[in-house]
Amino acid sequence: MESRWDVLSALGAVTCVWLLLQVVWAVARGVYVYLLPQVRRGAPWLRAQGAWAVVTGATGGIGKAYAHELARRGLNVVLISRSLSKLEQEAKEIERLHGRQTRVIQADFTRGMEIYADIEAGLQDLDIGVLVNNVGMVYADSKLKRLLECKDPGQSMTDLVNCNIMSVIQMTRIILPRMVTRHRGVIINLSSVASLRSIPFFIMYSASKAFVRSFSNALATEYRPYGITVQNVTPAFVSTNMANNLPPGPLVMRSEDFAREALDTVGLSSDVSGCLSHALQISLMTFLMPQWLLHTQWGSQLLMDPYNRLMSEPNEPVSRPIPAPKA
Repeated sequence: MESRWDVLSALGAVTCVWLLLQVVWAVARGVYVYLLPQVRRGAPWLRAQGAWAVVTGATGGIGKAYAHELARRGLNVVLISRSLSKLEQEAKEIERLHGRQTRVIQADFTRGMEIYADIEAGLQDLDIGVLVNNVGMVYADSKLKRLLECKDPGQSMTDLVNCNIMSVIQMTRIILPRMVTRHRGVIINLSSVASLRSIPFFIMYSASKAFVRSFSNALATEYRPYGITVQNVTPAFVSTNMANNLPPGPLVMRSEDFAREALDTVGLSSDVSGCLSHALQISLMTFLMPQWLLHTQWGSQLLMDPYNRLMSEPNEPVSRPIPAPKA
């Protein structure tokens, strides 16, 4: 009997040490990635990857913020999105504020393979150092609902897969070979906190973002020996149209602030939340909302009701002017 208690005591001690090491590792990693300015690679390192950056979904939200921040750090920018008028407007703003060259490519990423020949042709002559796969979508009203309750389920599912998954695969396929040839380049893929759990009533979006996260982490390992940096970014709430323009606050980041902080982490970790606030939120949510709880009727309802109320409240877009570079 005493020997059994000895074994259990030893297992308990090992478990406590293991949990303590996990906590220490998480804290040390958070400090290294988010709180030590001296370890950041900086704009010169980013510019050394290539003269041009390519950003999908570049006319609003996080994509627009990444495009401006990359230009502020000295890269020329190719903006790819659906609306030509918005593309031209953002291109002029980037040229005016940051003095960088721009190029626009109009593309509707829900259309599938038919768009990529034109995109490839538009990028053919450019020294591309950074690719930001940002474009993404949710169902039209952004609310949690059962799989078949969305309008025209077949088309809605196809559009979401083309936009959220196919875009990442095909843009990587177009740009990665040139990066491999030069042994330099950065690919940033925007996932979501929804990728960390299979979420009932949010099936298509959470599953598509789980693909992006899995794809990115595996790609980072495959192409690290070729000098390619691949980063998966898993944000929580950012004040964008997709998030119903939630007012910025302690838990909700402005897209401009998020892009700046997220770019500071490139080269430090291949899988980040993008900013310290979101890293802390995700750690807390992972602890408070385990997978098994989400898959109970009570747990899914606990998530569904407040989320739908949040998405139903009208919010006006909140943004602040993007500053011009200092002389």
